[in-house]
Amino acid sequence: EVQLQASGGGLVQAGGSLRLSCAVSGYTAVDYTIGWFRQAPGKGREGVACISASGSITYTADSVLGRFTISGDNAQKTVYLQMNSMKPEDTAVYSCAGIDPRGNCQYLYGIDYWGKGTLVTVSS
Repeated sequence: EVQLQASGGGLVQAGGSLRLSCAVSGYTAVDYTIGWFRQAPGKGREGVACISASGSITYTADSVLGRFTISGDNAQKTVYLQMNSMKPEDTAVYSCAGIDPRGNCQYLYGIDYWGKGTLVTVSS
């Protein structure tokens, strides 16, 4: 079983930066992809960015392309989401998750494990 814990959320002004961290622990025979997802108030959950167990970025949402970057260290035991040039519409609860390698981050398919989210608020 895989456990994930997100941290680093908070309040930031528009145009500012924030870095989220996802600590991944536990054992599994499957090399899970780790992804960041967000859910804004009154909206559905959406995929933000995902990174494979080998360190390849497998997905970045169009809405954050060029502003957000996913990365990992120690074989993706910690996965980061660097968020720059933030906008009020980035306000959401951000969660990290473990996705089966056969899954799909964009369509939220194959997500086996969820971590507790962290709130990010961007003020205008």
